[in-house]
Amino acid sequence: AARRDFYWLRSFIAGGVAGCCAKTTTAPLDRVKILLQAHNHHYKHLGVFSTLCAVPKKEGYLGLYKGNGAMMIRIFPYGAIQFMAFDQYKKVIKKQLGISGHVHRLMAGSMAGITAVICTYPLDMVRVRLAFQVKGEHKYMGIIHAFKMIYTKEGGLRGFYRGLMPTVVGMAPYAGFSFFTFGTLKSIGLAQAPNLLGRPSLDNPDVLVLKTHVNLLCGGIAGAIAQTISYPLDVTRRRMQLGAVLPDSEKCLTMVQTLKYVYQQHGVRRGLYRGLSLNYIRCIPSQAVAFTTYELMKQFLHLN
Repeated sequence: AARRDFYWLRSFIAGGVAGCCAKTTTAPLDRVKILLQAHNHHYKHLGVFSTLCAVPKKEGYLGLYKGNGAMMIRIFPYGAIQFMAFDQYKKVIKKQLGISGHVHRLMAGSMAGITAVICTYPLDMVRVRLAFQVKGEHKYMGIIHAFKMIYTKEGGLRGFYRGLMPTVVGMAPYAGFSFFTFGTLKSIGLAQAPNLLGRPSLDNPDVLVLKTHVNLLCGGIAGAIAQTISYPLDVTRRRMQLGAVLPDSEKCLTMVQTLKYVYQQHGVRRGLYRGLSLNYIRCIPSQAVAFTTYELMKQFLHLN
């Protein structure tokens, strides 16, 4: 029983560590993505690589990690809740609804993603506001100051949940498809070519796990497919979160308004999908590191 009690905690830690490793790997790309998605006026004429070079010149190398502190505080519980909830939802869906196979992965993945987003959304809000600031024009002095300002100036708790709608709508296909793709590739791979792709788990030799490089590859493919499907909603969320900071905020109050506005102003490629190439570069290693770290942590903490 003692081992079972701590299963929750161990699962929580495994997910949290996986999330933090993944995000720190790609933090600079995250910052650039936020600057580009919402057309920050200092960098709006630049592309991905020129922005990556311009940020250190303008704000020093640590500028690339701006907002990363708030990100870590958010991503540990986020990763922890998401991976833990995924395992729990999978069991519930199997037992209560009797649905198994690939569909239960998709459902559990979506539900886990949404649960994690709702629990940690205010931290995401604060992180985006901090990452969008450029040196010399600081409106927020740090995480706590940003919390206070948003709370007092933007309608109390509701201020922290601007853009939640597109996030949830985008999260369902995103988390659903990334867990679904990863789980499906993993089960097909281990069934078709167990010797080539798999090896026995360190903590339970009866359980086959994917070799690390195969894990990375499957996590990456999962990330890429999920990203493409839900990207325009990600752009919408960022714009809504930045609300008060952007000049055109009164045109971006609801999800549909924002989608229309971005489409009319900037079109599909330069608007709804702006920064997507960067997102692949960012998301593929990030998802790969997350799934791989999680699988390793599961062995390390005896979760198999």
